[in-house]
Parts: sequence; structure tokens; C-alpha cells
Amino acid sequence: MKFEEKHEDNGSLVGWSQPYPGEKHHTNGKPAANGKAEVCVKRETNGKHDVHRKSLNMYTWQEIQRHNQEADQWLVINRKVYDVTSWADRHPGGRRVLNHYAGEDATDAFRAMHLDLDIVKLFLKSLLIGELAPGEPSQERNKNPHLVEDFQELRRTLEAMNMFDASLGFFFLHLAQILILEVLAWLILCYFGSGWPATIFISFLLTISQAQSSFLQHDTGHLSIFKKSKWNHLMHKFVMCHLKGLSANWWNYRHFQHHVKPNIYPKDPDIDMGPLFLLGDSQPVK
Repeated sequence: MKFEEKHEDNGSLVGWSQPYPGEKHHTNGKPAANGKAEVCVKRETNGKHDVHRKSLNMYTWQEIQRHNQEADQWLVINRKVYDVTSWADRHPGGRRVLNHYAGEDATDAFRAMHLDLDIVKLFLKSLLIGELAPGEPSQERNKNPHLVEDFQELRRTLEAMNMFDASLGFFFLHLAQILILEVLAWLILCYFGSGWPATIFISFLLTISQAQSSFLQHDTGHLSIFKKSKWNHLMHKFVMCHLKGLSANWWNYRHFQHHVKPNIYPKDPDIDMGPLFLLGDSQPVK
């Protein structure tokens, strides 16, 4: 079986130009008997086309799902199979996020958590080991394909409506409001002292300020304000570390796990309340 894909020298990922999941995946012909397929990659260099052959293994979900341990982690993104075992310790989102998707399809979570695909696809190039065999569904067989397609269609609709484009003016006013409340609290303390009336009023101002800071750091932590991830990270550290006095890395480490596996025990740390109290009629088990 042969696939033809275009690969330019600008660092684009082999196979990255495949349709967004949710669009139908078409394959022609039958899989090779040895479980491998030949991939013809056209590379354009100085106006000439050099044809390079690279063999990509074909994998079934049954085989992929066996690689779901911390010492052996495979996952699928857009029908491509990646071995992320060696990358887990260096993953900016933490190793647990990758382990939560070991042996599974991580396409939607990957797109949701990585806004700048031009950067992350450079790291994926060395991790690519194969692709799903023809005839294999894009998601694990235990998933509802109609539910997955509905979610992907919703995302495409929101992208077409520009719902993911942030308003810088709104966030500037949001930050200005927080800073004004913080400065006002300090000025009241300096001029009126620490008497009960001043303390109660300051507490009221700081309660509003800290609540608004929580919302702002959440959006910056998700890299959803600026186009460049660098500016989002700097803004997040300023709001989280300097205005709230908490660790930005700690928040990211826990919150990313929450979003990739929301409300799934014990992968979502936000619902692990065992040390404090019991939720429900019985103790949840893994």
C-alpha cells in the first residue's frame, strides 16, 4: 500500500497535512502482508523534487493499547502513532498528561492544549513510529464515534465564528481593574491604618481582586490571550506568582490533567477529594 505526502524543508511534519479528525479517512488498496506500508515522501529542494522512501509500521488498536505504562507509552494523534516514552520527562505539561493518554487517541486533547502547532510538530517528528492500519477507526473501539464527531464539529463551528480570538482590550481592562484594587487597598492601609473599618473594607477590595486574578491567570495559563505562548507564560507568572502568591508551574501541572481527563478518577486531580472527604455513596476506585 502506498501513500503520497508532500514534505517541505521548512520543518513540516510528515503526515501533518492530513484532514482534521472528524473528516472521513479514505484508504485505497489493501495493507501489505508484512504489516508495513511504504510512504513516498516528496521533498522539494531548490526547485527539484527528491523522492525519499520511508517505511511506517501499521498498528492496530489492540497493539497500541498494550503500550499504556509509564515505561512504555504510545499514543495516537491524527491517526499517527507516537512513542512518547522518552519525551515524557521533558514534556512541559508534565509526564502524567501523556501517561493519561498512553494507549489512546489524544488528537482532540492535543489540539486543545497546543495552540502553536508550528512549534510542537517539530518535537513530534522524532517520536513518530507509525500509523493506524487501514480499517482501524480513528478512536479506540470503546469510544462513541458519533459523540467524538459532534465534539469536533462543534470545535470547527467555534473556530469559524472566531470564538477563540481573544479581545486584548477586554483583558487589559481586566488587569487594570485588578491593579487598581490592589493599589487602593495599600493606600487605604497607609493613610487610615489597620483599624477595624479600614481592615474590613480592605478585605472586601482584596477579595474582589483575588477572585478576578483567579479568572485572569486561568486564561493566561491556557495561553489563550496572546498569539505568542511566551507572552502568555510571562503574564501568567506575573498574575499567579506576584498577585496571588502561588506557583504557576504547580497550577499548570494539575490543571492540564484536569482538562485532558475531566472528571475521570483518578486522572483528574480536581475530583480527588479522598484525603478530605468522600464524594458519593462509596469510595471511588481506579
